[in-house]
Amino acid sequence: MIGDHTPVTTLGVSDLQRARDFYEGTLGFAPGTEMMDQGITYQSGSGAFFVYTSEFAGTNKATAMMFEVPGDAFDAEIATLRAKGVTFDTFEAEGTEWNDGVASMGEGEAVFRSVWFADPDGNILNLGSGMN
Repeated sequence: MIGDHTPVTTLGVSDLQRARDFYEGTLGFAPGTEMMDQGITYQSGSGAFFVYTSEFAGTNKATAMMFEVPGDAFDAEIATLRAKGVTFDTFEAEGTEWNDGVASMGEGEAVFRSVWFADPDGNILNLGSGMN
């Protein structure tokens, strides 16, 4: 059954080297399997994502990939991204409070924090905290 298999997120990019510079240099992923100079796989936690050249790169306007980190590691991850020059996007969303590009949703013990940012082709990536 399809639900028994781990999905692999795929992100279309227009320039594979520029994407590699971002995913490896800025975000710190180690390169994995390369596919005939057309794409590369990166491991992330127990999953993976595939970055490949596509004529449709940057056309998705929704979140393409999310990374969930434990709540106690969230601030350190955000600081690392900022130090690498990553800027966070904000938008209108009911029930969301923004503080310096970081969204907070929920109340009391059930607060979820999150940031959104884009790769060089405009693929929207999200980093979210566990509930804390």
